[in-house]
Amino acid sequence: MVDYHVLSLDTISSPATDHGVVLKMEEIPWVSKQLWAPDAAFKNGKYFLYFPARDKSGIFRIGVAVGDRPEGPFVPDPEPIRGSYSIDPASFVDENGDAYLYFGGLWGGQLQCWQTGAFDPSLQGAQEPSGEGKIALFPRVAQLADDMRSFSSEVRELQILAPETGQPIAADDHDKRFFEAAWMHKYKEKYYFSYSTGDTHFLVYAVGDSPLGPFTYEGRILEPVQGWTTHHSIVEYEERWYLFYHDTSLSGGKNHLRSVKVREIFYDAEGRIKKSN
Repeated sequence: MVDYHVLSLDTISSPATDHGVVLKMEEIPWVSKQLWAPDAAFKNGKYFLYFPARDKSGIFRIGVAVGDRPEGPFVPDPEPIRGSYSIDPASFVDENGDAYLYFGGLWGGQLQCWQTGAFDPSLQGAQEPSGEGKIALFPRVAQLADDMRSFSSEVRELQILAPETGQPIAADDHDKRFFEAAWMHKYKEKYYFSYSTGDTHFLVYAVGDSPLGPFTYEGRILEPVQGWTTHHSIVEYEERWYLFYHDTSLSGGKNHLRSVKVREIFYDAEGRIKKSN
């Protein structure tokens, strides 16, 4: 993308209002190309838009832009967040005010290039670890400083465990391993980390007792939709829970022309999300 728009709804079922362009690529000094999927947060009376893009060296970083209203406009910081990399930032502000940023994406998202903690350009062509005994690559998380524009902790891996063994998910388990599209929400004192499995096209989730994990894989939220993958968010509105996601139904299946959709989701008595078909 070369810019971002903001859409708003008066109610879940009302038509969407397009508030126009709120941030352009040419307004961001450090970016060379390719704005990818963003996220937003609210804290201390300000709105923060987190976005991934390639820097002047072609490495994905995560930037932040600040606004006074959810519909923008947003003013970008002149540099990306120090220590950030890869794609798909997802912000989460806990009830106690602590804030976190989750990120990461395989293949084109370059997460596989950061296995040693430093960018390895030789791994850009490699997709991800595979083979017997190999552990999947995990998403990343860092705590945000009170200004919401920097990290106050080191970037760490967010472990996702297999329920059968209690061990990290295997690299070859493409039905469960993390690929991209991190999201965090909280329901009844439990933390729900959800994500896309990428090449198997599921939206799945894992549950933990801390926003920093570890998380245990729980199940699927959404089966494959039209289009290569699904990026989503889960939010509560007027005491009901909704899954926002996308597909390519309005563009006739063209992979990068995606439509925003929403559907209600439900939890069972044990807090498991009931899968949407």
